[in-house]
Amino acid sequence: MPNTGRLVANESIMHEPFSALILKKSGEHSLQTLRTDVLPDKELLVEILYSSINYKDALAVSGSAKIIRGEFPFVPGIDLVGKVRASKVPQFNVGSTVILTGGGLGESHWGGYSQLQTVDSCFAVTLPDGMSPRTSMVLGTAGLTAMLSVMALENHGLVGTDVIVTGASGGVGLIAVHLLTQLGYKVTASCGSRHLDNKLKALGARTVTGRLTPDEKRPLLKGRWDGAVDAAGGNALSAVLPQVKRHGCVAASGNAAGAQLRTTVYPFILRGVVLYGIDSNTATLRDRKIAWARLSELVSSRLADVLLMSTVALADVPSVCSAKVAGTAPGRFLVDVNEPAL
Repeated sequence: MPNTGRLVANESIMHEPFSALILKKSGEHSLQTLRTDVLPDKELLVEILYSSINYKDALAVSGSAKIIRGEFPFVPGIDLVGKVRASKVPQFNVGSTVILTGGGLGESHWGGYSQLQTVDSCFAVTLPDGMSPRTSMVLGTAGLTAMLSVMALENHGLVGTDVIVTGASGGVGLIAVHLLTQLGYKVTASCGSRHLDNKLKALGARTVTGRLTPDEKRPLLKGRWDGAVDAAGGNALSAVLPQVKRHGCVAASGNAAGAQLRTTVYPFILRGVVLYGIDSNTATLRDRKIAWARLSELVSSRLADVLLMSTVALADVPSVCSAKVAGTAPGRFLVDVNEPAL
């Protein structure tokens, strides 16, 4: 594998071996031992503790969609948490623990499915007080997206109202159900994985329903919810919009149910419904810091255990990714980069 740049000015770690999941090309992967001198020259060298598996990771690793924008060979994984081993910037000291989600990680830049990684600091956040590294990656991009979605509803003035969460079996949906419940909202959870009904109720959902389908004949239906967190897209979002009450809002972040949106202008011009797009990938550093601080307050380590489906090793990531694309592995999967394969 070619040297992709000078690492950091610390000769003692220039040739340290580590394991990483490598994509040779789209959908073709292997677990390899590398040395730090192949890592890109960036601001921070991080000893990774955990990563996670998101739907975007599943698409990238399985080769089901063009997620990877960097050159192959490539290390995927859009989330990581770990200890800073070397730093070129004053805001992060050696030994501090940092979270990095999105910002091109695992898409344009080598990502979190590795025991060591170099990253730039522009999207990095110090692990909040009171949150463990493990909990931060049980949440990962899904947790950040869910929190930003809740913040969008709050910014619209919705507090403690009736809301629906679509795609509730996925990571964003599961976490959003809990966050909204903790903040006093009355939550309906919608998903196709009905075996998760008890888990969703344990997270606080008052009502659990199946997948929503659009009414092809009526562009507006009776208003049922003041707002929504849509983590599914497609038919789910198309079905929700006509049922949002006057001056409500929908925070949309997902496309697992499809990228096509079938709607009319009527929810927007007759009811004043607002559709917020949530892009956690490029969220500002300010919003990231606020979101992670609030997640630390609202999500306990006990709750993280409820959210978690399984902890897997680097070698197990491809099989979980394939299952997630197939729809048979909903929810949150933690990646322990130092754990032996199952």
